[in-house]
Amino acid sequence: MVFSSVAFLFAFLPAFLVAYYALPRRFRSVVIAVASYLFYGWWRPDFVLLMWFSTGLDYLAGNRIVAARAKGNTGKPWLLTSVCANLGLLAYFKYANFGVDTLNGALLSAGASPVEWAEIVLPVGISFYTFQTMSYTIDVYRQKAEPVKRFGDFMCYVAMFPQLVAGPIVRYNSIAEQLHEREHSFAKFSKGARRFMEGFVKKVLIADSVAPIVDAVFALPEPTMADAWLGTLAYTVQLYFDFSGYSDMAIGLGLMMGFVFIENFDHPYTSRSITEFWQRWHISLSSWLRDYLYIPLGGNRKGATRTYINLAITMLLGGLWHGANWTFIVWGAWHGGLLALERRFTVRKDGRRVATNITVPVTMVFVMLGWVVFRAEDITSALAMYTGMAGMHGVGLSPALAWQLKGWSVFSLVAGWVVVYAAPRIARRLDGAREAGDHRILSVQLLILPLFVLALLRLFAQSYTPFLYFQF
Repeated sequence: MVFSSVAFLFAFLPAFLVAYYALPRRFRSVVIAVASYLFYGWWRPDFVLLMWFSTGLDYLAGNRIVAARAKGNTGKPWLLTSVCANLGLLAYFKYANFGVDTLNGALLSAGASPVEWAEIVLPVGISFYTFQTMSYTIDVYRQKAEPVKRFGDFMCYVAMFPQLVAGPIVRYNSIAEQLHEREHSFAKFSKGARRFMEGFVKKVLIADSVAPIVDAVFALPEPTMADAWLGTLAYTVQLYFDFSGYSDMAIGLGLMMGFVFIENFDHPYTSRSITEFWQRWHISLSSWLRDYLYIPLGGNRKGATRTYINLAITMLLGGLWHGANWTFIVWGAWHGGLLALERRFTVRKDGRRVATNITVPVTMVFVMLGWVVFRAEDITSALAMYTGMAGMHGVGLSPALAWQLKGWSVFSLVAGWVVVYAAPRIARRLDGAREAGDHRILSVQLLILPLFVLALLRLFAQSYTPFLYFQF
């Protein structure tokens, strides 16, 4: 089930909200957990058992770590059990197919027979909820979080459907108090509903509308320069509005339930460097990688060379986290290399870090070049796009693409780029008006209603379009 579906909007969500607010507060975490299992099991009920295993193991590990510490031990064996089990689940379900395919490719090249293998189905959201449960046991071990007291609360935390399958990655210590006691108010619910509608509009009116351009371009065997750059611009918009739209909806649903989740995006396409980009894009993942991988590796505390190596390892694994494909590994290496180069050629001046010759447009070019291999089916397809961007297959728009361009898709593409760079200024003005008590801000906020209705009409008219990050 996805948020941008008739079943969710007109059946699941209303029924859940009625049950949630009809029952006493002490039962609401259980209601969330049960509803989340129904939400997650809509496609494959058997995968709920896998999530229960991860939930039960990490709940037990957290308690055992505390019990071992009370006896004068560190509880490290339980930490290792949690980490190894979670990483083992990821390795099997997410990377086993890739490993066998790579091995078979090598065997065939050597003239040997390939290994027979049944394809493993990837459980939706496993990358997100395993990172969440793993961070819980790590934080309990580091004494940065108190162990959860009620198993029902931990079930609610792990399975919470707003952010279960595509983030943001919510750490336990950021909502521990909210699991026990949280505010429910009409103002909070209204803010959440508005945020949900904003995300829905971003997803349906922009991301889904430019998707046909992206699909058409990346299917071309030899795209021209115009084709390749148009497709890259379109995918850059599609990915951002799709994923940030999902995060907006998740945050909005959380507010409707009384939870405050962390922000996952902060206008990343206005970044002045790749370093800044990763401080603004998929914030919950980048901060997770920083705290649980980059810093434990040594961060920037062991000299320049080791810092570059740590950055490269972190981004390589960050790329691999997104999927079992050489394209994601190359994408991670691209960003790791850019981060290392930025750190090498960045100088200090008056106590501030000043990056030389890096501006917003230049940063965006580097980001878009990375998005090409991120989107491509394989390295060969990515190379075809890169050669196309260089004009090696012609310059003008190809007839094979021109006839597929629709007016609404092109309009949405242009509107998306306008919104990308106008949104920060609009947000600042709205914040200023809110602080000044300007009541006219309400009329501006109400503009989301007709856009939401238009998005609903588009939803009814279009085919099924899942969120892009569901595949990760």
